[in-house]
Amino acid sequence: MNINFEYKDVAASTRLEAMVTEKLNKLEGKYDFIVGVDVYFKKQNMKGEDLGKICEIRANVPGATLFAETANGSFEAAIAKTVSELKTQLQKKKEKMQTY
Repeated sequence: MNINFEYKDVAASTRLEAMVTEKLNKLEGKYDFIVGVDVYFKKQNMKGEDLGKICEIRANVPGATLFAETANGSFEAAIAKTVSELKTQLQKKKEKMQTY
């Protein structure tokens, strides 16, 4: 699985990349049909103290592109929530693939 990282208004962070890579490798072990993943880190001025740091993940799987996005007060929390949402989508995709 190929993982690409992109940053907008955020300095590149090997710590965040390592955290995402570890979580995505766990997902790849369970969902081996993942072809590639694009991870985006953004910082935006939003109202509310729990918003502003955004993590987006696009996962390329056969026949589709899955997308999950979360805004939170910290990138770590945004990563955890985004990966959780992606896991739910991957499970649904796997169930659909098994019915055919």
